Amino acid sequence: MVNTRGLSNKVAVVTGASKGIGGGIATALGSAGARVAVNYSSDREGAERVAQAITDSGGEAISVGADVSKAADVVRLFKEVDSAFGRLDVLVNNAGVFRFGAIAEITEDSFHLHYDINVLGAILTVQEAIKRFGADGGSIINLSSIVGSHPVPGALLYASTKGAIETLTRGLALELAPRKIRVNAIAPGHTETEGNVAAGT
Repeated sequence: MVNTRGLSNKVAVVTGASKGIGGGIATALGSAGARVAVNYSSDREGAERVAQAITDSGGEAISVGADVSKAADVVRLFKEVDSAFGRLDVLVNNAGVFRFGAIAEITEDSFHLHYDINVLGAILTVQEAIKRFGADGGSIINLSSIVGSHPVPGALLYASTKGAIETLTRGLALELAPRKIRVNAIAPGHTETEGNVAAGT
């Protein structure tokens, strides 16, 4: 059951929310009374379905396309949130990519793909979010993974990005605490979603 206390009329941005864990988080936040920006990179229809499900249940939601690894896209994402809702209270960094492969198969391109989306994307969104949190602070939730602390064969590159996310989360929590901004990470175990099925896990 979702704890609805304190979420009524709060505004949340959920990245990578067109399906899977992100879609579930966005829907739960909407059910709890938050107004939700459902971010997607390529699956516009999926994001629109999630946003529609929220509005059909009596909530408020918009879908916003943006590649979180691109600074200009992230700025535009948050400007759209400004226009639609006029405030920000919660950021959920869920957007991520995973490609299965052994160490010998890691390339420059695959390295940058993982780190640009999984790590740089979180940094860029946090930079924009903290500009908008008010005097009462805000909440940042970063999606990590159990493999960030317990790597498995074939997931080394992905696992290392999640280790980075956990370090980033701890550092941000210390840095932003004086501004009443809470920063936490969630590290799910294996969850069957469209994304990890496509990756072969």
